[in-house]
Formats: sequence, structure tokens, C-alpha cells
Amino acid sequence: MSLLWGSTFVIVKQAVAEFPTMTFLALRFTLAALCLAAVFWRDVRANWRHLAAPGLLVGACLWGGYIFQTFGLRLTQASRAGFITGLSVVLVPVLSSVLFRQRPSRQAVGGTALALLGMGLLFLAPPPGGTGASGEGVLLPPTTTGDLLVLACALFFALHIVTLGRFSAAGARSFGQTGALATFQVAAAAVGYAGVCLASCLLTGPDAVLPPAPLSRLPTGAIILTGLLGTAAAFLVQTTAQRYTPPTHTALILATEPVFAALFGWLVLGERLGLWAQLGCLAILVGMIVAELPAAAARTTTGRQEEAGASVGPSRPESRDASPGAP
Repeated sequence: MSLLWGSTFVIVKQAVAEFPTMTFLALRFTLAALCLAAVFWRDVRANWRHLAAPGLLVGACLWGGYIFQTFGLRLTQASRAGFITGLSVVLVPVLSSVLFRQRPSRQAVGGTALALLGMGLLFLAPPPGGTGASGEGVLLPPTTTGDLLVLACALFFALHIVTLGRFSAAGARSFGQTGALATFQVAAAAVGYAGVCLASCLLTGPDAVLPPAPLSRLPTGAIILTGLLGTAAAFLVQTTAQRYTPPTHTALILATEPVFAALFGWLVLGERLGLWAQLGCLAILVGMIVAELPAAAARTTTGRQEEAGASVGPSRPESRDASPGAP
């Protein structure tokens, strides 16, 4: 799923170049919500009382993340957007400490510092093709403006990871409940995008949300691909897989997403990153690994110790009961 999400940066960037952004998101998430509801409608009906409210909150974070990411992709490179979005992995321990008073480790603080250094290098890197945008009411170069929008997206995605982990552990303890929670959050985001489209249509007219005619195959294929695989399947697979994989391992795997985004940006769009931008991307990637790898190793070691203790635990009380005076 990390590879798939990395490839969608290129797909979405090409699609929104000729398709209204809000309409694209509304159709993408509506398609995903309908597919999930068709599969998990029994679980949705049985669990809506305790999963609808958490799904609404998690879906709101998802809604904000994709709005900022999709608008940002209009103004920056897909490869840069991929690395900036990857900052959500580093922001997770920071937000956990703020929201749930979980003190971040030294590794998390160091990884965050490296990632911030990488962000600085990305912002200092000259945008490709010049600044362009002067005289059009834009105060910042397009690349910098797009980077800031994607940075806001990373914050919302980090909030999504934190809230989803909180609610999925407490309320989604079976595959059916996991599917129901995924359905609620995707449906909440779809309703949010449809609401924005309706408001835009009422305020500025239908031209703001209607795609140009004739419609090419690219945005249509992008809606189907991102709706079925990049949204419905992706969130279902990730939520289900985290029932068996520790969150730290999952975060490490997701840290490869910006690498795939840069790879597809180079192969498909011919994007090239300058030296400073390359150093910034490298610092972000190293920061993500530094923030998560020690915790993953510690969790693995603890798990092995618990398994070893469980395997020998029952025999120890029996031996002590049999010979209470033995040292």
C-alpha cells in the first residue's frame, strides 16, 4: 500500500491539472465509501452506535489531509509533496505527547529535528522553472506555497494516524468492525467534499465544480484507481494489517512512501530535484527512520521477552510449590 500511495502522487497531480480538485475528491471518496458500504453494510448497521462518532472525527482529519495535499500538488512537484507528506510519521509522536501526554523519546525528538532541517533545505531550494506567480496576487513562489499546503496536509494525516490508532484499538476488535470504522471515516470525508462542492456551486456557479468537456480518460481512470485501490482498499488493508503489525513497524514501512513518490515522479513526469532538495529529502527520510527504528527494535525485543516468559512461566510456580524451601 505504501508503494501504491507513492504512485498516486503522480496520478493525482496529472488528474487535477484538468479536473476541479473538490469534484475529484468528492467522486473519489464517494466511490470508495459506496464500495466499503456494499461489503460491510451488516457491520455498519450493527456497530454504528459506537463507531459512527469516532469515524466522523477520524474522517474529518482525513478530509483536511487530502484537501491540502491535492491543492498543494497543483503548485509543487509530486516528489517534494511525497517527502513532505512523509513528515506525518515524525509528527505522530509529537502529537501523541501533546494530546495524550505520552512523553516522546530522544529518538523521536532527534528524528523530528532532522526532518525539520530537511524541510528547511526543501524550502531554501530554488523552485524549478523560476518563481513565476509574480503579478498574480501570490506572495510566495508556487513551489513554496504548494510545499506549505502539503505541510498542513502532513499535520492532518498525523492527526488521522493518532486518532485512528486510538479508536481502532478500543472499538474495532474484529475484521467486520475494522471495515465498519473504515467505512464511516471514508464516508464522512466524502460528505465533507460533497458539501464543499455544493457550497462552491451556490456561491460561484456550477463552473467551479463541473469538469471541462470533453473529459479525457486520465481523470476518469484516476478517480477509479484512487477510489477503489488508493482509498477503499488502502485504508481497509492498513487498518487490518495494524492488528497484526506493531504501529512502529507500520510507520517504518510508510516511511518508504516518499521514496516511491520521488521514483514515480522521476519516471513518469521527469521531475528532477536539485542538490539542496535532494539533501532535504534525505534528511527527512533519515529523520523518519531515526524517530521510529529504535522504538520498533525495543518493541520487538519486549515482545520476544514476553513470549519467552510465557513459554516457561507455568512451570515455575509448579516447581516452587513442589519444593518451597528450594533456593
